[in-house]
Amino acid sequence: MSGTLETSFPAAVGRATDAKIFWRLIPIILVSLIINQLDKVNVAFAKLQMAPDIGLSNTAYGLGAGIFFIGYCLFEIPSNMLLHRVGARAWITRILVSWGVLSACTMFVTGPTSFYVLRFFLGVAEAGFAPGIMLYVSQWFPARTRGRVIAVFMTALPISGVIGSPLSAWLMTSAPALLALRGWQWMFLCEGLPAILCGIAFWKLVPDTIDEAAWLDAAEKAALKAEVGGGQTHHTGSFAKGLSDPRVWTLCVIYFAFVAALYGVSFWLPTLIKALGFVGIRQIGLMTALPYAAAVATMLALAWNSDRTGERRKHLALAGLLGAVFLILSVLLRATPMWSFGALIAAMAGIVTTIPLFWNLPTAFLKGATAATGFALITSIGNLSGFVAPFLVGVVTDASGSTASGMYALAAAALVGVLLVFLVPARLVDRPSTL
Repeated sequence: MSGTLETSFPAAVGRATDAKIFWRLIPIILVSLIINQLDKVNVAFAKLQMAPDIGLSNTAYGLGAGIFFIGYCLFEIPSNMLLHRVGARAWITRILVSWGVLSACTMFVTGPTSFYVLRFFLGVAEAGFAPGIMLYVSQWFPARTRGRVIAVFMTALPISGVIGSPLSAWLMTSAPALLALRGWQWMFLCEGLPAILCGIAFWKLVPDTIDEAAWLDAAEKAALKAEVGGGQTHHTGSFAKGLSDPRVWTLCVIYFAFVAALYGVSFWLPTLIKALGFVGIRQIGLMTALPYAAAVATMLALAWNSDRTGERRKHLALAGLLGAVFLILSVLLRATPMWSFGALIAAMAGIVTTIPLFWNLPTAFLKGATAATGFALITSIGNLSGFVAPFLVGVVTDASGSTASGMYALAAAALVGVLLVFLVPARLVDRPSTL
């Protein structure tokens, strides 16, 4: 079937249409995701100043960092159902503006309780964003290019680290002493405002449907809709099927495992680097950027090869295995800080890369209303690990005085994800090679 669709989609028209869609949609999506990820994990840097200022223990910090995902998960499915009904442009605009406001308001926390409350409602505000973007992309990009497209906009994960780590460090150490605000408070304020501006841009620049894209001509619209199955998904599948399909639940567990490793490391990365003996917030900021920079290259290379070969599962498993093995080595090599840091760079490259490669699986077979709830369920269940993992690391760190056991647990989670990937039938997700 895939071959038939591709044959009906002329190569010259396909390349021209691909380029138009990419340059019209991906830049604003990429920027939105960079801001999203930055506002989600900038608390990892704020911890270095905020924790002593407001009296946060490692356990309290881990709970607050993770409680974001409780709010996120509770409202994920309702949010994505509303997006499916009212359209991506209006709903994602709402998400961007509301989370920008709440992220900036984190500057006002005064203790553990207010920290928990703000983090919870930030999760509520962001609910539906990631699966909503994934649903939107699946309606515009055909399977033959989707892996690379997902990888490009998912570079937002590491790019936010490359940009955000030095930026957060600079804001925390260079912010003006105005209004009696500390550096971490200026950081939350300055990094929350771009989300509001991005929401306004999203409203002005992004069409809801292929038919609304004035920059595509009639022939391009018809060809694109033929290849992506009509281009819209408002009347296909059912919401209930997305919640009851056992294949979706398998993907939920896989995503849970990989996200646990991702956020478990991300929320503690500046602390891990500081524990290796590196001092100074600016130095830690620059060093935190390096693992994310390595992740950009790894992500794009594996995604390109996955699209080229049409193979999905082994590429995902390889990224997860790379992350798990080097995360273990980063603990075993702590007596030699630079070797340990090198292993941490490789570990983050593998762990971050699992996320875009994972999304090649559900987007291969979930469509329509089934995709709306399926994607939301996957991110809801998966992101519960965003609560469990940082909190677990915090508890273990307070109890043992070391993050070692927490890192071993995160590596084990990644290995579980690697093994479970092969429960997904290859015929369901792989596509013909373009070699």
